[in-house]
Amino acid sequence: MSARFLILCSLILTLLSCREPDIKLSSPSIIPAPQSLLVKPGYFTMDPSTVISNADDFTHSVDFLKSFLEVKTNRSWETKYATENVILFEYDASITAAEAYTLESNAQQILIKASTDAGAFYAVQTLIQLLPFELEKPVPTHPIHLPAVSIKDQPRFSYRGMHLDVSRHLFDVEFIKKYIDAMAMLKMNSFHWHLTDDQGWRIEIKKYPKLQEIAAYRDSTLIGHYNDSPRLYADKKYGGFYTQEDVREVIAFAKARHINIIPEIEMPGHAQAAIAAYPELGCTGKEIGVATEWGVFEDIYCPSEATFIFLENVLDEVMELFPSSYIHIGGDEAPKTQWKTSAIAQQVIQENGLKDEAELQSYFIQRMEKYVNSKGRNIIGWDEILEGGLAPNATVMSWRGTTGAVEAAKAGHDVIMTPTSHSYFDYYQSESDDEPTAIGGFLPLEKVYHFQPIPKELTAEEAKHILGPQGNIWTEYITTGDQVEYMAFPRMLAMSEVAWTAAENKDYASFINRVEYFHKKMDALDINYANHLYEVSGFLNDQQQYELSTTTLGKEIRYTTDGTQPTASSKLYQQALPFTENLYLNAAVFKDGELLGKVFTQEMLFHKGIGAIITVDKEPHKSYPGSGAAGLINGIKGSDSRYGDSEWLGFWGDDIEIKITFKEPIEINEIELRFYNAPGQWIYAPKEFELFFTLELGDTVYDRREIKESENNIIEINYKLYKPKSITPKYTKLKIKIPNYGIIPDGKQGAGNKAWTFIDEIIIN
Repeated sequence: MSARFLILCSLILTLLSCREPDIKLSSPSIIPAPQSLLVKPGYFTMDPSTVISNADDFTHSVDFLKSFLEVKTNRSWETKYATENVILFEYDASITAAEAYTLESNAQQILIKASTDAGAFYAVQTLIQLLPFELEKPVPTHPIHLPAVSIKDQPRFSYRGMHLDVSRHLFDVEFIKKYIDAMAMLKMNSFHWHLTDDQGWRIEIKKYPKLQEIAAYRDSTLIGHYNDSPRLYADKKYGGFYTQEDVREVIAFAKARHINIIPEIEMPGHAQAAIAAYPELGCTGKEIGVATEWGVFEDIYCPSEATFIFLENVLDEVMELFPSSYIHIGGDEAPKTQWKTSAIAQQVIQENGLKDEAELQSYFIQRMEKYVNSKGRNIIGWDEILEGGLAPNATVMSWRGTTGAVEAAKAGHDVIMTPTSHSYFDYYQSESDDEPTAIGGFLPLEKVYHFQPIPKELTAEEAKHILGPQGNIWTEYITTGDQVEYMAFPRMLAMSEVAWTAAENKDYASFINRVEYFHKKMDALDINYANHLYEVSGFLNDQQQYELSTTTLGKEIRYTTDGTQPTASSKLYQQALPFTENLYLNAAVFKDGELLGKVFTQEMLFHKGIGAIITVDKEPHKSYPGSGAAGLINGIKGSDSRYGDSEWLGFWGDDIEIKITFKEPIEINEIELRFYNAPGQWIYAPKEFELFFTLELGDTVYDRREIKESENNIIEINYKLYKPKSITPKYTKLKIKIPNYGIIPDGKQGAGNKAWTFIDEIIIN
């Protein structure tokens, strides 16, 4: 064997041994999406000799990252100056936005630049998301490879919030910390902690021990839904509270994650628990119990000097605990019934020259605001604080749509956007029948993602008063931490992107792909998220064809129409299905022959209204548009258990007139109408309706029918037409007038407000 050959072999082996190993890098999948992300060739290798370097400007962020890595890599991490094999933090005065940062990674280092510790902290959260999701479970001893990237990032809004109600159901300190940790992961910075309500007082106030002894506990709890009949109760004492030490512990935990906690102490309404402990705070002086069911109650704080002293003392202890510049004082859903008959309330109205009880509420809020302002803090209140005149320095939390937000912003007040239509995560997120019981409504992931927090009615200058959005979790029907997570995730992911990512950088298809990857991270974090990505959705198009779709890429839909369950060998969905007769459809998502999600079922009734021209003289409320007017005659009934799905149309306080024009004259034997009826949610079936039938020759037949009151959730009307024996009339048009129920009476949920009307399929046979 020649020497030249041996040298050549040796050279080849040397080259092979020096070749880079086959490194598989995950594509960056960051939520919320950064403002700018460039993936470059190469990668950074994190190994046992990698160190952290800090110029002492970002101590909290460095400590957070160091603690995270030490737990996850099961080794100590050295902090020292280095230029290679280092995670390097640098102060950069040119980064002027308070929470902005840049992150550059290459073969030598990961370089984080910011001008504040908050900016550096959000860079750390991005870095953690660049790490393999497996690192969430402490295992790896091998090197960790991160893609080379260049990221420039800053938030769209200064306020990025999540809310949690602990009054209806209590969650322990460890869960509150887990919730806050998840918020930090998603770069959210405000935790709205709803601590008091009719069903329980959850914060220790040392000056008033009965708040812990009495107000923190209820004797029983409603089981099932408020609208169930009869209502059932668990006759077991329930409750608890957070000690002041608990609160301090949670505040310190949140502070280390750059999250401000805003406490909410409700007033003047939602005060039944406090009045149960101290009856003298109410207007009647009678002893009452802590509320055992959900809703709005007439027992509210009486505007006496004793009440104001009580609330000032409570807020003193609250403000001593919470460093937040904001204190939330509620202000929502405060019935004025007892104020109307209270000698004290009427005296306050007279002495202060107030017009009515609405102005008395404004007086109440403004007086409390002055006290909070005197302590160097500001109040936040729900948008009802606009009624009767807004407190001078108040920030408005707009929940009843956007009208309050527009009014407040135009008046120069700051606003936090949290409308029920896009922000209430206690609403159903899927139309699947096996979803856990929720309060009602329908808020799917896509709708949250497409939330536009800045109302169109505002000018650019007025829009500066929109601080940002917030997702809310009310817990009437959420009893455990697992269920909180199920309702929060993945909708919290969508809200984080609404709050952080510039509108022009948002893309729902990209977001869905990142959510699918994020499932693995949430699995590793033991977050009990809802997975609806592999569900099928459908709608009837303008050509009377039923279209199916699913959100994620690389999947297929298989379906049946014979009542059997779809399998990997069922028909492959490739084009819209014709709807010319009754249709019973089952469909599901498959990949590589494996069923991924739940089976989607849709029953469609082909009736004489299908394909007709329909108009409604009022637009449905934008929170409940259903499938528009055409959805009233599309052959698809809405859910029997939830009013916010894609079929129910909701109208708030409006009388409506529906006109249906048939393409050719038809015989009509009967008409079926469906109304939702849920007084607990302010939804009332109408008391009557009117029908106008236009005959082929132009004459009109009129009838009016009353609707009996019922406790049923669904009111179905079956109207049969009188048919003369000698002729068979044909009709060209149908008009239906449906008057709104009117103002909700005293003693009912929402008393004094306009009722909602919800209408579903109009079936014409």
